[in-house]
Amino acid sequence: MMLLTQALFALGLQPPPNQGEFIPLNELPASEKLPAAPFLIAAYAFVWVAVMFYLWTIWRRLNKVEADLDALARKTPPR
Repeated sequence: MMLLTQALFALGLQPPPNQGEFIPLNELPASEKLPAAPFLIAAYAFVWVAVMFYLWTIWRRLNKVEADLDALARKTPPR
């Protein structure tokens, strides 16, 4: 029983035929092409824009805090 399960497991790990051959993209069947590529690119673009917007907001808030600290330093008398 154990040999049978190991043999079935080994057969399941075999690569499909023609796996090692190079096939140009224009010769691939339609079922193997990536139809969602525009969505993938749009998702990456959205994430990059969101990260850049977040960093920009942090930069602006940091500038406001620095300006507040400078104003506070000017208002306090020196010791």
